[in-house]
Amino acid sequence: MSRTRYFQGSLALALSLALTLAPSSLMGQDGPTDLPVPEGALFLLLPVGAQGISLGRAMTAVPGSESAFWNPAGLAGIVESRLMVFRGNHLVGEATAVSTLFSHQPLGVFGISYQLLDVGDQDLTDSEGNVLGTINVRSHIGVASVATQLTDWLDVGVNFKVVQFNLGCRGQCPDVGVRSAGWAVDAGIQARPISGVPLRLGAMFAHLGPDFQVENADQADPLPSRIRVSVGYEVMRYFVESPDLTLWVNLEVEDRWRDPGDAPSYYVGAEFMAGQGDILFVRAGFQEGEIAQSDGFAVGVGLRYQRFEMGLAKNLAGSITGESEPVFVSFGLNF
Repeated sequence: MSRTRYFQGSLALALSLALTLAPSSLMGQDGPTDLPVPEGALFLLLPVGAQGISLGRAMTAVPGSESAFWNPAGLAGIVESRLMVFRGNHLVGEATAVSTLFSHQPLGVFGISYQLLDVGDQDLTDSEGNVLGTINVRSHIGVASVATQLTDWLDVGVNFKVVQFNLGCRGQCPDVGVRSAGWAVDAGIQARPISGVPLRLGAMFAHLGPDFQVENADQADPLPSRIRVSVGYEVMRYFVESPDLTLWVNLEVEDRWRDPGDAPSYYVGAEFMAGQGDILFVRAGFQEGEIAQSDGFAVGVGLRYQRFEMGLAKNLAGSITGESEPVFVSFGLNF
């Protein structure tokens, strides 16, 4: 069996859940539909962090510690170096991420981040159902981030990402395994264009790079490159005039870089904050996008206390396996 045939056959077996993360236009109720440009490395579209999950992915205009996995421009205003740890249960597996952010203001912020998605193990069988071995599926994303404040109202940031997908096998496997590797770039801005008005704008290009190549195979699929545009506005000022209470509402649209207008995604998030030094966060969001299985509402809470930061989010969309809704946790420490 050729490596290409093994790659396709193994994915059909071991990544039956992962394939459900393909854009909704790939998978209809009655089966696959035609798509002008198929894409690889779809795990790049998975969200990271309790804040991003609970805000329904409406993160392009939101500054903060999770921005290395969203819009890197959101890192520019961080004034203290920080270590972040993220943990979550996606529809296809368990994700663990670590992000270390080094603040050197007024020059900017530099970050190093890593994410592991463990899809799990599954038996590989022959045509008669005999177990030949066990295949395991892992994906890795390494991120180097740079962000700075160009002016009082404009922040910019860039991510350089190394991406790898591994499918290995233990036992009597017809081939050694499959490895796919590539790299990508994110570039974004965040702006506060009107002085005295609590308005935030965000825009970015995500996952730009060469085709995602399977090692020693002929096929290569383009990365899931995206364009994101977002706006955020603080609305609590219309109800209560208190510097200790704020409510940001964020709206975002995401579309394909290669096929704009074909299948846009829409995200809405609201974040209530109480306090100034020590802050309590209550968050909620809604998403309707390409990954149809995760469409719906999400909620979350967060706390920033002295040097510590933590968040908890629950995706109310549920799981395609019928299990409980996925839960995501974030923890941060300033140093």
